[in-house]
Amino acid sequence: MTKPRATTRRGAPAGGRSNARGFRTDIEGLRAVAVLAVVLYHAGMPGLGGGFIGVDVFFVVSGFLITGLLWREVAAGEGVRLGAFYAARARRLLPAAALVLVVTAVGAVLLLPPLQARGVLGDAIANALYVGNYRFAIEGTDYLAATDPSPLQHYWSLGVEEQFYLVWPVLIVGTGWLIGRRFGAAAARSVLPYAAALAAVAAGSYAVSMAWTHDWPSWAFFSLPTRAWELAAGGLIALSVRWWRRLPPVVAAAVGWTGLALIVVACTRVTAATPFPGTAALLPVAGTALVIVAGCATPNLGVGRLLSKPVPRAIGRVSYSWYLWHWPVLILAPALFGTDLGLASRLAMVLISLGLAILTLHLVENPARFADALRGSAVRSLALGGVATAAAVCAAIMLLVVRPIPTGAGPAATPAALTAPAPSSAAPGPGRVTPTPRQQVQAAVAASAEMRTVPADLSPPLGDVAKPEVFVNGCVLSWRDVEQPDCVSGNAASPVRVALVGDSHAAMWQPALEAAAKQHDWRLETLSKVTCPLMELPITSPYLGRTFSECEQWRVDVLDRLEAERPQLIVVDMSRRYGADFGFASYDPAWVDGLSRLVSRLRATGAAVLVLGPVPDPLSTVPSCVSGHMDDVVACSPVRAAALNDNGIAAEAGAVQSAGGRYADLSDLFCTAQRCPVIVGNTLVYRDDNHITGEYAQWLAPVIGEIATAPA
Repeated sequence: MTKPRATTRRGAPAGGRSNARGFRTDIEGLRAVAVLAVVLYHAGMPGLGGGFIGVDVFFVVSGFLITGLLWREVAAGEGVRLGAFYAARARRLLPAAALVLVVTAVGAVLLLPPLQARGVLGDAIANALYVGNYRFAIEGTDYLAATDPSPLQHYWSLGVEEQFYLVWPVLIVGTGWLIGRRFGAAAARSVLPYAAALAAVAAGSYAVSMAWTHDWPSWAFFSLPTRAWELAAGGLIALSVRWWRRLPPVVAAAVGWTGLALIVVACTRVTAATPFPGTAALLPVAGTALVIVAGCATPNLGVGRLLSKPVPRAIGRVSYSWYLWHWPVLILAPALFGTDLGLASRLAMVLISLGLAILTLHLVENPARFADALRGSAVRSLALGGVATAAAVCAAIMLLVVRPIPTGAGPAATPAALTAPAPSSAAPGPGRVTPTPRQQVQAAVAASAEMRTVPADLSPPLGDVAKPEVFVNGCVLSWRDVEQPDCVSGNAASPVRVALVGDSHAAMWQPALEAAAKQHDWRLETLSKVTCPLMELPITSPYLGRTFSECEQWRVDVLDRLEAERPQLIVVDMSRRYGADFGFASYDPAWVDGLSRLVSRLRATGAAVLVLGPVPDPLSTVPSCVSGHMDDVVACSPVRAAALNDNGIAAEAGAVQSAGGRYADLSDLFCTAQRCPVIVGNTLVYRDDNHITGEYAQWLAPVIGEIATAPA
């Protein structure tokens, strides 16, 4: 979110209450509406589930102001002064943005676990270069439901606007050059070619937005191609402003109030589950457009009069800095105080961020913006922007050096390889029995339950926690994928076929079953799709914000495939973290009944069916947590009662067994009766906040092999 000045050149009135320079006081007040929507939404204010649409309001406003500024230069026959344009943007935006970036980066290093802090520093570098929105898109960030969100995540909108500032003048200049060369200088000063070019951009961008909202939601949310239509909507108003000035006052007043009502409706009716931007973004964009249109005609009537009051204008003046400060303060405050914040405390943080914004406005924004030495020189202004950007990047790089990835200082704790019991004839002595692999795991878990210091030989190291190959070679389908490829390991030609089926929690056991397949000469085939349990339950994807039709289709295809291929053993697993936002919840009656029906259907193929019980919920992103508790690992290890649902496990086991399948309760491979350690021996158990590492799965391979080969 950025804030170009709401003025027109040479004092041309732009509507709203105006001073001698044509200042749009109603737009300044409209910024207050936008920033209040965003900060209160982020503070968790009840009833503002769609407050994030405040950013869309800013986009339309920016499109209107910047296009108007550029068009007036073209219409006056002066041509677009690119140097002056970029210099003004640099003075206005970069110093404050760089300041907040640096302060937030330092705060992250001081307050967050090292691994999380390093992620924030990477965000700082990307955002200082105004490409952070693409970093978030590439990472698949869900802005509306992110786990451990970056305190710099809100900078995505600044990236969109800065990219817009780079592209828009080139579009204007290029259109003028083409029209002038073809039809002469007079034609190049006609508004129609520019409006046509802008309309084409808007139409193309909206089409991309619609397609990507369905297929690539992160890219749809964060990228300029999917947001350009919102900026173009404001630009089209700027190019047609002379017609809007002719609106009768009563009509204009009605239009303005309707626009504000649409913005309020968007704030209160849109939710995190709404596919966005897509068609839902039409609501705030249309509302903002109507408010701006009304202000072109009625400077002192209707909503413009309300927005031009002193309080909205004061908030609008500080909106840019407030937007910059509020999110880092809200995200870092719980780490500072050591506890989650309630609503009252979050609102207090919002007020503190407002105080920081006021200071930034008077000490950084305005001095850089209005300094005579800078305003009189495009070179000096651009140099200031370059220095601010370089300072932010260099500060982040230096902090990466200062905050390295921590390594364990405890004694090496390499666990012994799990060994099968010796034959009775080779027993080690009278009355002595070799523990089974499962018993060896239980002993290692018990010995690690109260671990304090991270072992020096931690495997994998905290800086090298990777997804197993099955997650990166296309075998585990993403949200929008349907066609399951052949993912075979072990002996592909073996007549003994084993299928591992389910969501990503099934796939995380592939390294263990692959080892068993090699040992027992199986053909192992992995069939997996993220957040898609195999049970036939109606399912909604919170990520996609709609019915998860891809999951439903994948289930049909996979079940048909299993019935056709008829493997001898089918191993089923799934996450138990599904909540009501999926249309059902783990362990509820529909879940247990669906599991029973699934096992019955799979058994009808003639296969033995093995359902793996859940792994414990570690209740944190484990590598990050451990990096912040290198001398107190037990702080990251949840108690068993919080990590496992024993009643749910019992209900699943009963349903599976009554349907003719086998159920493997795996809790003793992870927990004692009291605690579930996140490091066992020297092996890190979890690679994130719910999946086990490939290393731990491989270590457990002998136990999983025993379970898979146990008689029915």
